[in-house]
Amino acid sequence: MIDIHEHKINKELKVNCEKCFGLCCIALYFSASEGFPTNKDAGKPCINLQADFTCAVHKNLRSKGLKGCTAYDCFGAGQKVAQVTCGGRDWRQDTEFAEKMFQSFLIMRQLHEMLWYLNEAFMLQRDKHMKEKLSLLIDDTEGLTMLNIDDLLVVDVEEHRSKVNALLRDTSDMIRAKACSGRKPASKDKKSNFRPLDYFGADLRKTNLVGADLRGACLIAANLRGVDLSGADFIGADLRDADLRGANLTDSIFLTQGQINTAKGDSHTKLPVMLVLPNYWSK
Repeated sequence: MIDIHEHKINKELKVNCEKCFGLCCIALYFSASEGFPTNKDAGKPCINLQADFTCAVHKNLRSKGLKGCTAYDCFGAGQKVAQVTCGGRDWRQDTEFAEKMFQSFLIMRQLHEMLWYLNEAFMLQRDKHMKEKLSLLIDDTEGLTMLNIDDLLVVDVEEHRSKVNALLRDTSDMIRAKACSGRKPASKDKKSNFRPLDYFGADLRKTNLVGADLRGACLIAANLRGVDLSGADFIGADLRDADLRGANLTDSIFLTQGQINTAKGDSHTKLPVMLVLPNYWSK
């Protein structure tokens, strides 16, 4: 039987472009240097966005080198804003409404990302008191996502995020300690201690990363081939072009599809149950 929180991760917090109005293709700022079609200002439609809100080159994004498009994940915020917040009304009807819709999408995306992590934390937690606190915060966050557009626009996202981060950190500490139980803890390089910009292009194949705190770590182009990453916390980690071929991420935590989509892997890469192997990975 599927847990209700796992169901939400699998359904409500995953992208459904057919129920959106191409919000990520217009509301966001694009930078060509980050794998998007061209530099684009926020609020301006992508050159590939069609009248029916579909992408003209969707099937060829990777071959055209548009990695930024394949990696982006709104966590289901697009369809939530389109169908719930705005009741099916799209952004082309008037300028004032369009601006509100774009801003609400940016807020909703953050709230849905928090919900992804909170629901995962709820499934991972074994402490009854912590699960109760997580459940209450999930309810509060879901309540924010159901606000009308004007109320949503004045939500203090950073204040809410601080509450979320505190519970996520507690859950991370529990999971990582359990992963390291009975074995040496993940090594900590004196000069880096797994902080941002530490591992750009680094060869980590012989580094013990079981239960590692990789929150916000820069792992761009890092070699993690065949590495056991059980219990490692990846929240906010940059995995662009990281080599995950044969790596074991089955029990890693706070990893998202967007992060996986930016990395390199193969059919031997083991992922958490909520994530899928990108079809463009090597076999």
